[in-house]
Order: sequence, then structure tokens, then C-alpha cells
Amino acid sequence: MSTAERCPCGLGEPYAECCARLHSGERRAATAEELVRSRFSAFAVGDADYLLATWHPSTRPAEVDLDPELRWVRLEVLDRTGGGPFDTEGTVRFRAHYRAPGGTGVLTEHSRFTKEGGAWSYVDGEHE
Repeated sequence: MSTAERCPCGLGEPYAECCARLHSGERRAATAEELVRSRFSAFAVGDADYLLATWHPSTRPAEVDLDPELRWVRLEVLDRTGGGPFDTEGTVRFRAHYRAPGGTGVLTEHSRFTKEGGAWSYVDGEHE
């Protein structure tokens, strides 16, 4: 993805000024919602390393196998609890839209996050 293109997270900023800064390690997500958005963007741009790095060690898989035929196209944040800059836990409910060879689809998830050492990480989520 070109750094001048609009970021996949849905905030409307250029990728270079938005989630690319988190993906490169230049800065960390300040909130659980920002982590959701940056993780969605990581799926969209194929950044498995970022996904693993932001996954809580207690639930992190050994590897992330990204399907090259799946294209993540839009994110909707539906609800959140906690997860702010001064919280240590939070949840975010979101809807992620994708395109696949067989058509389009939607993944709705209620995810849990925790912040340790100043860094938010994805713990787990329930699909709806």
C-alpha cells in the first residue's frame, strides 16, 4: 500500500500519517479502539508481524496465516467500553467487511483488550 493512500482503518487520513506509524513502531496505540483500527489496517495491508506483536502473549498464536485472496475493505466500530488512555482494560465491538473470491462478507466481533507497560494488546474476541 502506498503511504499516500487513505488508511484502511476508516478515519480518512493518509496511511503514512495514520496506522503506518503504529505498524512501523514509531508510536503505540493510545486506546483500545485505535488498536482495533490499526489491527484492521494490518490485516488489510498484510502485516502479520504487527498482528502478532499486538496480540497478548497469553492468547497469541505461533503465527498468523493471512489469506491473500481475502481483502479487508471497511471497518465499523459499533461500541466500546473502557479502553481509554487511562484505562487498563477495554472492549470494542466492531464489524469488518471483506471481499473474497466467492463474494463479500462481514465479521462482527466483540474483542477484549488489556494495557500493560503502556501498550494495548488484543486478548481475544467473540464472533457474532
